[in-house]
Amino acid sequence: MSFIQQLAKLSRETLKLRLYSTTPAQVEAAIAGEQGNLDHLLALLSPAAEAYIEPMAQRAAALTRRRFGHNIGLYLPLYLSNLCANECDYCGFTMSNKLKRKVLSAEELAAEMAVIKPQGFDSILLVSGEHETKVGLDYFSSVLPQVKAQFSHVAMEVQPLSTKAYDALVARGLDAVMLYQETYDPTTYQKHHLRGNKQDYAYRLASPERIAQAGVDKIGLGVLLGLDDWRMDALLMGHHLDYLERRFWRSRYSISLPRLRPCVGGITPKVQLSDRGLVQLICAFRLFNEQLEISLSTRETPKLRDNLLGLGITQMSAGSRTEPGGYVNPDAQLDQFEISDERSAAEVVKVLRQRGFTPVWKDWEANWIGAS
Repeated sequence: MSFIQQLAKLSRETLKLRLYSTTPAQVEAAIAGEQGNLDHLLALLSPAAEAYIEPMAQRAAALTRRRFGHNIGLYLPLYLSNLCANECDYCGFTMSNKLKRKVLSAEELAAEMAVIKPQGFDSILLVSGEHETKVGLDYFSSVLPQVKAQFSHVAMEVQPLSTKAYDALVARGLDAVMLYQETYDPTTYQKHHLRGNKQDYAYRLASPERIAQAGVDKIGLGVLLGLDDWRMDALLMGHHLDYLERRFWRSRYSISLPRLRPCVGGITPKVQLSDRGLVQLICAFRLFNEQLEISLSTRETPKLRDNLLGLGITQMSAGSRTEPGGYVNPDAQLDQFEISDERSAAEVVKVLRQRGFTPVWKDWEANWIGAS
């Protein structure tokens, strides 16, 4: 059974009713209970759990230290292109926005990497707008070996591809794919995706299965918090994660919890997620899954990012630019969304060490396990 089929069998109305009628006793049982229990995740995401943030945080911190120690992995997004064939009303790259479009050439990509590499990064996330003809498999196949020659771990956050395409990219060194559903509510999804291939909710929802079938080492899930009811979106992402881990257990998994940020022509969030709510989300997923990697981007403020470090976060970006060519030319104004934490990598590393964490620039390489 595919996840689409499994999701169709879930009663969203029943889940929402249970979510918003959770009792304190159910929350207490979930905090003390076993991991991997979707009923417990529901309780931990409920409004009733807001009164239990402190015990949730204490257990989340303990579980994170037990599995990950005091290590925080550092990565950097490298934007390849802002060209996009989709109309998404929450994104600065949306096709109707009047901004200069750019696709990095091999020479421009080399220049970006020359700025990034001396900062210490060895984990790169390649990002682009979704444009299959000009920024598709041929382009990715050409740039991936160039990036892999400089960085040990290379992830991609681009448009959904076929299993065959992912196979080809894995052969060229691809280590991870981040592909976010944005929202699990199909009505809300259609409201915000007005033109282009991204309108296909089902194809995007099935993408992590294609990624796993290609043998990608790590798969990242995520929702854009603010498009719809964040509690329901997070719960359904938990169901998606549970399905993937049970069926495709050879891959590792991560989640990202980005809040809707301002961008050119952007929208106002339908549901505001408070800082306290974000803490609840992070703790709920850590209690649900001790092995799960949880990423925190520069969308959040420096103060909040620093305070969230001990509660379940395992990876974070630093010194990010969200436009193609942004490391060579920081004033290009081609960005996807506004950044809140504009500190350099060195400044973030200093804070990590001051708070007792170890910044990890490189934590995995195929050669360490004898892979070719």
